[in-house]
Amino acid sequence: MTDLADAPVRQVTLDRPFEDQKPGTSGLRKSSQQFQTPHYLESFIEASLRVVPGITGGTIVVGGDGRYGNRRAIDVIARMAAAHGVAKLITTTGGILSTPAASNLIRSHAAACGVILSASHNPGGPDGDFGVKINGANGGPAPESVTDAIYAATRQLDGYRFLEAEALSLDSPGSFRIGSMQVEVLDGVDAYAELMQTLFDFDAIAALLRGNFRLAFDAMHAVTGPYAKRIFEQLLGAPAGTVRNGLPLEDFGGGHPDPNLTYAHDLAELLLQGDLYDFGAACDGDGDRNMILGRRCFVNPSDSLAVLTAQATLAPGYAAGLAGVARSMPTSAAVDVVARELGIPCFETPTGWKFFGNLLDAGRITLCGEESFGTGSNHIREKDGLWAVLFWLNILAVRGCSVAEIMTEHWGRFGRHYYSRHDYEAIASEAAHGLYDRVKSMQPTLVGQAFAGRTIATADDFAYSDPVDGSLTSGQGLRLLLDDGSRVVLRLSGTGTQGATLRVYLESYVPPSGDLHQDPQVALAEMITAIDALAEIRTRTGMERPTVIT
Repeated sequence: MTDLADAPVRQVTLDRPFEDQKPGTSGLRKSSQQFQTPHYLESFIEASLRVVPGITGGTIVVGGDGRYGNRRAIDVIARMAAAHGVAKLITTTGGILSTPAASNLIRSHAAACGVILSASHNPGGPDGDFGVKINGANGGPAPESVTDAIYAATRQLDGYRFLEAEALSLDSPGSFRIGSMQVEVLDGVDAYAELMQTLFDFDAIAALLRGNFRLAFDAMHAVTGPYAKRIFEQLLGAPAGTVRNGLPLEDFGGGHPDPNLTYAHDLAELLLQGDLYDFGAACDGDGDRNMILGRRCFVNPSDSLAVLTAQATLAPGYAAGLAGVARSMPTSAAVDVVARELGIPCFETPTGWKFFGNLLDAGRITLCGEESFGTGSNHIREKDGLWAVLFWLNILAVRGCSVAEIMTEHWGRFGRHYYSRHDYEAIASEAAHGLYDRVKSMQPTLVGQAFAGRTIATADDFAYSDPVDGSLTSGQGLRLLLDDGSRVVLRLSGTGTQGATLRVYLESYVPPSGDLHQDPQVALAEMITAIDALAEIRTRTGMERPTVIT
């Protein structure tokens, strides 16, 4: 693409600001159609460019998961960034950039911020969802102080400016100028693959994959396809075809790019009902989530974090040990038990990667994770799906055993936290909030009451005092803590664009001497029945069963 140094600046005047551009913990997520509304995307980007520190004369990183609207958005952002005095914009071939790879580029290029274009695991396409997330200079999600300021700016916006220029060429690496801003198009995979090679023993993993060990990886027609093909099939020598659904598509092939047993059911069937493959994994739309499977063995994400913590020193990048670990409140306490034995701190935080970012930046933790299929470490400031897959492969290569054997050994040493999450999706907002508010109002009277053969010891709405910056975050989920260490948590989620999602988390601990090999839904059956009766879930939602069980 030729330089466009003389591109003129244009100003667009708005009749009124948009009222619905408040970003959540995962950025601004709306339907693709909403983002196609004239001036909608531009308004949010204008507000962001006015608010984020270091924009003028700085560097920004821009890219996304390839969903519908990705290329148009990159083009819009580039021309607006040039009009705002950004010195350099870094993007990638095809505009394809996973969230963890974006975090790495922000950090390695000392960028002022990143603009990540994704709605994560939500469906894509013209009738799907789109999203814009602003990441800070540390590579992690922008803090609330920044997102609140962006929202305030959107509500007062009277216009935006951009450089009038032809569409960007992203087909191959290269460099050109728009006005005074340099645009650098990189191969989006190179830097990430190099980072992974500093953390894991690629020689040991390659020896494993070139043997009789069979791996199946499902990229779900989302962003990790090019990364997985480069790493697994080229660098590590796995057979061609190891990466399934590896071509990123604007609508994810009509699928739902959420790596769980419901939406990655083809992969789950291969591993859980067959004997051809030894290890299976999948990642979500933007590459920050992961699902781990062994032959006839599903690893729930809470257990995965606990296993990685227990086995961390087997990977070269973590051979010196861990400073500490952290988990989100809804995640099971499996990692807490491991941390106690290792003698390292374990922090319980609200849901949202920014809370881990504070602890990582302060050097208080090395590993962290959420029950929603997200795990990560201090190598970046986002959760990282392929990183987790490579960590598991490193452990298996060193240990020379199966996933099922790893899990059996782990439970025999630390006990098992039977755990499940039940999601009730697309509930009418009034019904969802009515259910939630009713349980919250009951909490003061619940302590001491019988529940699923146990007694409710504590009933609260989780709040967190950040040990790094002292900030208080409240209203994070309704907890029923039982007298035997079991618990039930209820949360309302806003990550969808239609209605509300009620998430019910159930957990029951069994010591090493107990029955460690039940089906989790069987082990938790009494608690499932009890919370349905207490919260009147079926009655109030009209749903006989959860949309998704993990």
